Amino acid sequence: MTAGVLMYTTSWCPFCSRARALLKSKGVSWTELDIEADPLTRQTMVEASGRTSVPQIFINGALVGGSEELFALHVRGELDALLGRTPRAT
Repeated sequence: MTAGVLMYTTSWCPFCSRARALLKSKGVSWTELDIEADPLTRQTMVEASGRTSVPQIFINGALVGGSEELFALHVRGELDALLGRTPRAT
């Protein structure tokens, strides 16, 4: 089973780029919503996360947080399980 990943972003955000790169390296697809393109999208993000910064990342509807939280999950070895993936052997 593959997890549903939703990420609120802006086009210029370096933290968004970092989160995209990590998800891409894991072969994960995600839905991305640019909060600059639509004020209602920004409002929805703030209501769902309680935060105004980007990225805000949700996995299977649960708030993960920003790129730092996403990377912390990765470092602790917990991200693959959330994504419904088996970690690659190193």
